Amino acid sequence: MKPILALSSCWCSGRHQDGYEMLKEMAQLGFEWVELSHGIRITLVPGILRAVEEGIIKVASCHNFCPLPMGVLHAAPNLYMPSAKDARERDQWLRHSKRTVDFANQLGAKKLVVHLGAVEFFWYNPGRRVDAYLDKHPDTDVWTDPAYVKLLANSLNKLRRRKELYWDNMCAGIAELMPYAASKNVALGFENREKFEELPLDEDYAEFVATIPRELLAGYWHDTGHAEIKQSMGMLNHRAHLEKNAPRAIGFHLHDVSADGHDHQPIGSGKIDFEMVSSFWRPEHTLVLEFSPRLKVEDVLLSKKRVEAMIAARFGA
Repeated sequence: MKPILALSSCWCSGRHQDGYEMLKEMAQLGFEWVELSHGIRITLVPGILRAVEEGIIKVASCHNFCPLPMGVLHAAPNLYMPSAKDARERDQWLRHSKRTVDFANQLGAKKLVVHLGAVEFFWYNPGRRVDAYLDKHPDTDVWTDPAYVKLLANSLNKLRRRKELYWDNMCAGIAELMPYAASKNVALGFENREKFEELPLDEDYAEFVATIPRELLAGYWHDTGHAEIKQSMGMLNHRAHLEKNAPRAIGFHLHDVSADGHDHQPIGSGKIDFEMVSSFWRPEHTLVLEFSPRLKVEDVLLSKKRVEAMIAARFGA
């Protein structure tokens, strides 16, 4: 047994008007599995259902929200957040998340990637000062620059002091969604995020996931690009973060980060140590190539070949 390798529809959904043709294109690249990402417009659904029914390709996972709410025509995974202060927004998050669970179940997908919201700041997000410093000092060493280390520590303390309300809202929403997803045999994957203020904070992930009963199926979903961006900010160590969260990991988004900080790039083209990342893969994991729509077919195929080689080296051909 070895992990499933899938291609995310985020690479091509924006240029397709027919879900059947979209999935046929992905299958023609040699993929047996796909992830339906958060850019699936409602008009793509009939073709998707037809392609899956005909066995053109299989759906390994979906990404909340999928399909998009009616009238939303662009990727919007944070359109509604479970952490929001507004109860109406939290209700909409739960309603559309359950709708995505139903869609995943209908397609036979076993996993659903979920974002968990963010801490909101009325006046000034302290993460902006962190970003501004890094923009002004692009060559700084984030681990040893005393001015930056102090700025980051102060900004994180402000974030921690404000998170309680948003954390409690997030936990309440997840507590309601998890039993519903488990009843449909869909495992929720809580994805690490790249923005300063997004939840859970990286330091909280392992403890948060450890509190979830295993019968509820939920676990950690590791995004390599997001972790690398946080590492470049001095907010985590990529390997150490994986070591803490690997015991409850259920899947990975795989993409590289260029020298200038752009993610969703071809595997092996940037800064990420994928040999290190691959050492944490297990046979039951779902590995999803999540690429920018600007990447060429050749980039996708070369990335597929590189990841397949890593899978073979770890699990056998």
